[in-house]
Amino acid sequence: MDGEECEALEKLVYMWGYLPGALPQRTPLLTPFRVPVSGYNWKDVSGGGCGFAMAISEPGKLITWGSTDDLGQSYVTSGKHGETPEPFPLPNEVSIVKAAAAWAHCVAATDCGEVYTWGWKECIPSGKVFGETLSGVSPEKDAQGKQGSFLTEQGGTVSGGEISTKRRKVSSAKQAAETSSSGDDILTAMPCLVTLNPGVRITSVAAGGRHTLVLSDIGQVWGWGYGGEGQLGLGSRIRMVSSPHLIPCIDSSSYGKDISASLSQGSMSSEGQNFRIPGSCIKAIACGGRHSAVITDAGAVLAFGWGLYGQCGQGSTDDELSPTCVSSLLGIRIVGVAAGLWHTVCTSADGDVYAFGGNQFGQLGTGSDQAEVLPRLLDCQSLENVNVKSISCGARHTALVTAGPWGRD
Repeated sequence: MDGEECEALEKLVYMWGYLPGALPQRTPLLTPFRVPVSGYNWKDVSGGGCGFAMAISEPGKLITWGSTDDLGQSYVTSGKHGETPEPFPLPNEVSIVKAAAAWAHCVAATDCGEVYTWGWKECIPSGKVFGETLSGVSPEKDAQGKQGSFLTEQGGTVSGGEISTKRRKVSSAKQAAETSSSGDDILTAMPCLVTLNPGVRITSVAAGGRHTLVLSDIGQVWGWGYGGEGQLGLGSRIRMVSSPHLIPCIDSSSYGKDISASLSQGSMSSEGQNFRIPGSCIKAIACGGRHSAVITDAGAVLAFGWGLYGQCGQGSTDDELSPTCVSSLLGIRIVGVAAGLWHTVCTSADGDVYAFGGNQFGQLGTGSDQAEVLPRLLDCQSLENVNVKSISCGARHTALVTAGPWGRD
């Protein structure tokens, strides 16, 4: 079959698992089931949130489906789309190139480098809101003050990528949201065009439990949301960041002089040994439930955030509050990374797989259910003579794609 014939093949999308609104009977799909075409030419599958699915069509439309009106927040986050896959209500001129969904929110990048996000309001930063929220916010309202001030344990605030040391200020609305269990405090926010610094163009996005990372075209990483375990890489347990901030992954000096000197520059190992992180920029990002991981252009891995199960790969179960090099992988060129609720998995340029973190459900693929606090090379028989090209993690499972015949993707 020649290249032209391959290009002419129709791309199909299949679904299975918990998608209660995908079929009339609203039961789990136990085997792969073809998604109705509905006139779309599929471009990419972006996974989905809790109870719905998400994919990108060839024209750059974000397509969602599979939710039901009794799922509350999930139903709104999915765009209220059930059996029939339909475009998510973003502005008509928007063309989506990357998207990610977590259990509470979604994030998408456009071909122009802009970022839209929506879902649980705690996960939504400053920006311009499109559409109506459940609480009646007017469309296209400037949301700079929507989140109000945010609580930190250090008394600092983060806004627009700059770190300041203003007196701690907690808005009554935010304080209520953190202390009340009322359903009104977890209303879903509709799509928000994220406000980033002038000239910043985003090429990739990742969604964690309650935090978001985005990657720019020049290899800078920005983040926002919940950071109580260090998953935002600010060097402290900042509970909530309501606007995008720049994460100093390699060397803060390369990201401008306004970054606080108190932040780690990403050059300290967990043993306290100073060394220069290989690489000059970030090429890939991943968000787990409460931790994050990035890869430099030289193939080094940095992890930060919750470390209870060893998912930061430092040989311990400590939280890592700043981007910290996974030093045991130095010398191996890592090209892919994915993160689940409690685990992290990496792929190398040689096609090998390294896994670490929680393993209660066998998500590391090591043949046991024991956690690994350091990266472990998967040497199982099923991966012998297999060149792994990409990796993906769910909350408690892992999947990978190998190279095709004759080394083709």
